[in-house]
Amino acid sequence: MRRMSPDVPLLNDYKQDFFLKRFPQTVLGGPRFKLGYCAPPYIYVNQVILFLMPWVWGGLGTLLYQLGILEDYYTAALSGGLMLFAAFIIQFTSLYARNKSVTVERMLTTDILTEEDEHDFTSCAGTETIKFLIPGKKYIANTVLHSFLAGLMCGLGTWYLLPKRISLLYGSTGGTVPLFAFGWLTLCIGEYSLIVNTAAETATFQPQDTYEITPLMRPLYIFSFVSVDLAHRFMVNIPALEQVNQILHILFIFLPFLWALGTLPPPDALFLWAMEQVLEFGLGGSSMSTRLRLLLMFIISAGTAVTSYFIPSTVGVVLFMTGLGFLLSLNLSDMGLAFKHSVTRHRVGTKSKPLPSDSEKHFTWKECLFYIIILVLALIETSLLHHFAGFSQISKNSPQAIVGYVLMILLIILWILREIQSVCIFGIFRNPFYPKDVQTVTLFLEKQTRLVKIGVVRWILLNLVSPFAMIAFLSLDSSLQGLHSVSVSIGFTRAFRMVWQNTENALLETVIVSVVHLLISSTDVWWNRSLDTGIRLLLVGIMRDRLIQFISKLQFAVTILLASLTEKKRRKSTTTLCILNIVFCPFVLVLIIFSTLLSSPLLPLFSLPLFLVGFPRPVRIWPGAVGTTACVCADTVYYAHMVPSLTTALQAAMAGGSLGLLLPGSHYLGRFQDRLIWIMILECGYTYCCINIKGLELQETSCHTAEAQRVDEVFQSAFEQEYSRICSINEHFGNVLTPCTVLPVKLYSDARNVLSGIIDSHDNLKEFKGDLIKVLVWILVQYCSRKPSVQEVVHKTENKGKASLTILPALNASPQTQSPEDTDSLNSEILDDWSDDNVFGVEPTIRKGKEEKNQLKVVSGINLPIPGSVESQGVGDHSIGTVPENSLYESVILGYPVVDKGKQKDVAYIPLMEFSCSHSHLLSLPEEWTSNCLPNSKMREMSSLFPEEWYQFVLRQLECLHSEQNASNVLEEIAKDKVLKDFYVHAVMTCYFSLFGVDNMVPSPGHILRVYSGVLPWSLALDWLTEKPELFQLALKAFRYTLKLMIDKASLGPIEDFKELINCLEEYETDWYIGLVSDEKWKEAILQEKPYLFSLGYDPNMGVYTGRVLTLQELLIQVGKLNAEAVRGQWANLSWELLYATNDDEERYSIQAHPLLLRNLTVQAADPPLGYPIYSSKPLPIHLY
Repeated sequence: MRRMSPDVPLLNDYKQDFFLKRFPQTVLGGPRFKLGYCAPPYIYVNQVILFLMPWVWGGLGTLLYQLGILEDYYTAALSGGLMLFAAFIIQFTSLYARNKSVTVERMLTTDILTEEDEHDFTSCAGTETIKFLIPGKKYIANTVLHSFLAGLMCGLGTWYLLPKRISLLYGSTGGTVPLFAFGWLTLCIGEYSLIVNTAAETATFQPQDTYEITPLMRPLYIFSFVSVDLAHRFMVNIPALEQVNQILHILFIFLPFLWALGTLPPPDALFLWAMEQVLEFGLGGSSMSTRLRLLLMFIISAGTAVTSYFIPSTVGVVLFMTGLGFLLSLNLSDMGLAFKHSVTRHRVGTKSKPLPSDSEKHFTWKECLFYIIILVLALIETSLLHHFAGFSQISKNSPQAIVGYVLMILLIILWILREIQSVCIFGIFRNPFYPKDVQTVTLFLEKQTRLVKIGVVRWILLNLVSPFAMIAFLSLDSSLQGLHSVSVSIGFTRAFRMVWQNTENALLETVIVSVVHLLISSTDVWWNRSLDTGIRLLLVGIMRDRLIQFISKLQFAVTILLASLTEKKRRKSTTTLCILNIVFCPFVLVLIIFSTLLSSPLLPLFSLPLFLVGFPRPVRIWPGAVGTTACVCADTVYYAHMVPSLTTALQAAMAGGSLGLLLPGSHYLGRFQDRLIWIMILECGYTYCCINIKGLELQETSCHTAEAQRVDEVFQSAFEQEYSRICSINEHFGNVLTPCTVLPVKLYSDARNVLSGIIDSHDNLKEFKGDLIKVLVWILVQYCSRKPSVQEVVHKTENKGKASLTILPALNASPQTQSPEDTDSLNSEILDDWSDDNVFGVEPTIRKGKEEKNQLKVVSGINLPIPGSVESQGVGDHSIGTVPENSLYESVILGYPVVDKGKQKDVAYIPLMEFSCSHSHLLSLPEEWTSNCLPNSKMREMSSLFPEEWYQFVLRQLECLHSEQNASNVLEEIAKDKVLKDFYVHAVMTCYFSLFGVDNMVPSPGHILRVYSGVLPWSLALDWLTEKPELFQLALKAFRYTLKLMIDKASLGPIEDFKELINCLEEYETDWYIGLVSDEKWKEAILQEKPYLFSLGYDPNMGVYTGRVLTLQELLIQVGKLNAEAVRGQWANLSWELLYATNDDEERYSIQAHPLLLRNLTVQAADPPLGYPIYSSKPLPIHLY
């Protein structure tokens, strides 16, 4: 049990010891006799006393009854009262012990004994002993409730197990003693788990028992058994009830085994499962996507059946059943939401935002009119046939028999048309009519034209012809002629509902009933004598569902057996289990049949051929709401983006029948590149179904990769491989995945390229520097031209008709005093810490010492006085006074060291500059971007690199002034404005200097990657740039655009002229997002459907630089159907392993790759916290038309 192989454990040593301590506690209902450490004897004695206490009180009452002292009901009252008193004593003792030790517990920070699951017992009745024996309840209400239930259960249990009562029930005393003894063992187990200590249940549904529902599980089943006995006591002369009571008395003693094996569900799972079963098979509905929808639909459907019983008119009953059956099969909640939204929008009078589910686009007036017409026609048909047609027992020539023949033909045609739509027939043979070797969307759509037409015909027959034909069959039934009974109300309410809710299954059931009628025409047969048509349809529906489940479970069991035998590394260890399964094949079949009858998953323990019957649970399997939890990561956005397009593609495929028979609980798997999409159907109705879409992780582990490779093989053999024979056999028939179809979906394809030879090319990097200046110019000009106040400034400037003054650092003016920092501060030694050896290093630390002492001060901007003003704040001091005329042309040379106050007069004078064009203000840079932070000598040196021709060409290409008169002349004047050009020279070259640092050398690939990632080298202008976030982002965008330009030039060829370069940059701006995968804007760009995305990266394993390109296009997703029972069984085992055995080892056997079962992928697709899908959608309604 410990391991299957040296590297694949079932349970590690610690978990094995934990399991061996927990399981006996589960069997006995809570007593802990295996502690794992030495405990005083009174611990065990006290547990035995508490365990046998109900038997003592019940035995006392039983003895008094057997002696004739008390009647049976007084005996039950006495035992129940004594147990109630004892339960209150037990609970208040626990409460007292907890209150007494609460102060001490608050003072303890770490309790090593508790961590090691040990306790320091001091005495037989000490506080620690009581807390260990009786943990108590979290809520006072539960303390009272559970105590009353304990008393009631003991009293009724005493009544249930009275020896005289058992002897009378069976007519002999031979079995009284074992039934009495083991029955009281069952009662003691239930009492202990209710009021003393609740054991961990193998049948665990909720990860956390917040409201203490688990203690109620075992009493619930005891009360259910006792209730049958009470009904038998007070309802005499019912032979069937007596037989059921006899059987249940025997099953009562086996309840501990069923609890220990996890076969019986907890109360919450039992409640949801029972509602689903009654709603689907008793009322003709479908399982629902949420608990609230399930509860409301159950109440409404049950009310419909009850109401139909009290309608006196037969025509009224038929009309009521038909109308309500149709309406309840529609997606009423989404229709109501869309109607409410449209009314709200109409009242407001403006176009409101679309609904999150986009429901209003589906429910337009055309759809509403369609449903109204269908409803009216159905009511007219039902009333006319029921009123005017004659009723007679079905025969070969009766009207109902003729309709039955029509239904048989429809069933055959629909079955053929459905199988033609899929790539595999029965999952075994390849469909010769399906398009072969389809790898592109265009080719697939061309080849699928005929199948689309066939799908339309199938939709018409399924949704328009078949329902009306079945309504005719039901309306002509003789059971509706006279006064209806309960069976007629239930059966026909379900039948008229199933016609719309699940048309294909209803058609199959109706045909089976019709065929049986024709084959067995004798009225003496039980089928014809005792059952009406509605009940027959109900029984056939249950048998149909259970038969499908049985086949799926049997296929699942065989797959596990074959996989265990064929896999070499597990063959030796599983051979014994396989032999036992073969030897005890009848017993295994009994388990599968029992699981099928309960509609519960077949649980393969540790995913081995060791089968158990899991507890029944809802179709959704997991307790939480659908789509509320997922392990969100950076890759989640790819699934979120593709879901709307995938939903549209699924709509066409489901409506055409490409995905086979649509049933709640069906699972599908989609595959595209590294993406795996898990699709589950939650509910179905007339022309709609509701699904949940999950996305599995993209970072593939070894197990994930092995199974994903098998998925690719399955799909490739079905869709891409050519076969010589017409009907080839599916090579992967034994796999749980059966290929269905391919779907054209608009999504991002992911291409990753190695940039070796491009990013490390000396010539490319040399051109990179020159291109960067051009891109910076284009980026800044575009930014200024798109400012929201451009047009407003245009009109103001035209009205003024004057050129305005501005102050600009004089690039050609020499400072009066040459500062030694012009050369020393630019020494490359400052940047020694920022080397190319550290590719992913963070921003380096500046050397301290002398450099720190002489560090230059960066000033963000200059605020100079306006000519004509009287007062201004001085630059050197903070006093306000009269400014002399000379000070209007005086400024600090930004980037120089801070000097003494008396020496500020020695810096250069910067004259006031004025634009030569009145429109230059439109393209003027923000004032704070014009401040100086570099020495004039360095600025003069770098200004020679500025591409003036490119600058003028970019200005002449602007479109912001094309709406004005003489726009070309205005742009020409702006291009000739030297003051504006000096602005751009200063801003562009400062950004250029910030991106490359002081060394005017060819950058290295490591430098490119660091700056691309936003880590700039230290320079004099670094603080100046980072203090301006908007300019910093523009410079970073220009750098990234330049890198993409370099890659495109190396791949596609050089840029021929300025016009081509501008077109290329405009394409980057409109169609590309160039950045980092980790950026939030990357996710925004995907959701906004940018056509292309690019990111630069580095692979440390291979030591290469990589480029990642996402391209938005319509591509094919391959979709296959999974064995639903295989998914349910593996998820049931996952729940048992993690919630009960707490086997969360990441290398455990049950999570290892299993190409036949797709075990690792199935575990991933489970809801958190047990699984870890990175995306899970809310319930998505899909309208099948």
